[in-house]
Amino acid sequence: MRGDSFSTTTQQSWGSRLMQSLGGVLVGGALGIGAVVLLFWNEGRAVDRADTLALGAERVIDITADHIDASHEGALVHVGGITTVNGSLRDPLFGIEQAAVRLRRQVEMYQWVEERESKTREKLGGGTETVTTYRYEKKWTDRLQDSGNFQESSSHRNPQSIPLEAADWTADAVHLGVFRLNPAQIAELGPSQTLALAGLSLPGQVVDKPVITRGDHLFLGKTPDEPRVGDLRVRFDWVAPGEVSVVAAQHGDSFAPLITPTGELALLENALVSAEAMFASARSSNTMRTWLLRGVGLLLLFIGWKLVLNPLRTFAAVVPIFARIVGFGTGMVAMALTLVIGLSTIALAWMVARPLLSLALLAVVVATLLWLIRGRNAGHATPSAVPPPPPPA
Repeated sequence: MRGDSFSTTTQQSWGSRLMQSLGGVLVGGALGIGAVVLLFWNEGRAVDRADTLALGAERVIDITADHIDASHEGALVHVGGITTVNGSLRDPLFGIEQAAVRLRRQVEMYQWVEERESKTREKLGGGTETVTTYRYEKKWTDRLQDSGNFQESSSHRNPQSIPLEAADWTADAVHLGVFRLNPAQIAELGPSQTLALAGLSLPGQVVDKPVITRGDHLFLGKTPDEPRVGDLRVRFDWVAPGEVSVVAAQHGDSFAPLITPTGELALLENALVSAEAMFASARSSNTMRTWLLRGVGLLLLFIGWKLVLNPLRTFAAVVPIFARIVGFGTGMVAMALTLVIGLSTIALAWMVARPLLSLALLAVVVATLLWLIRGRNAGHATPSAVPPPPPPA
């Protein structure tokens, strides 16, 4: 051990690696199945969401927040204005009070943190040697670091618990004119901002630690310039009443999601925005989410195929350079299989709702298959016989 870092070296035999890679085949198969299910579900979700938004854009009507029109009960409405709250939210421990939609206490403790870095190299014969370096550093973190699980715990001890918990308070009622926002809408309100602590009357001690104001946070300990393990740092943030726009079904003096054949519809923006702009933003969010989940599904599918094919690479690892060659080959095969299966799944999911797009995707799949077959045939082709040159005249 040197300073606050040290290293350990471990060996793994070729046989152990091979058995481990065979076990990975099961994990890879499960990942592949999960990826196909995710891709298929995502395409159906995207189509349903697009249809829901299209229906909502046709039905929505603009209303004002200054009165309730009973004739709009159950209809999809768009309304904007300034939110208001009754009373204030209060942290009883610190006595901090604020007229807010939401007030949150964030707590961090100064602790030892273990960081690990491993480097593995393959050796002749198929075994591996792994050098793991453990580094220890004191940091502010909101999660308890269990020093009992550290590789070197005797000289890096943390408290067994954080003595002060984080907390969150939300207004019981948030109004938009004469309407009340429902809990799901209140949860979407924002953005949050840091609460200024200057000039506030604060207790002298909390959880048996002195309370010292330091800029935008409170320091709980004796020496803020030289914190010790176990000292606490507390910040407060809050969501102020402000501009909001809502698209939802009118439900008495409140709102509820509109139930459609393809899903629920309720939108909220923390600004004064037209209904057209809100639906455009929702369509954009749906597109981004669709592509994000496609990427996740294809990545999981690729990882699954890599795990399934990994025993081939491990088998060749008796000579490290062979392992790299086989690894490159299995990577290419995994990529090709990912594209074929992934794009086929997406195309099948869209077949009913979007036939033209599914046909285009199937064309890409067929082209990929033809490329694979052509490459295989080229690799097995035998060179044609070349006749000998004629004898010199």
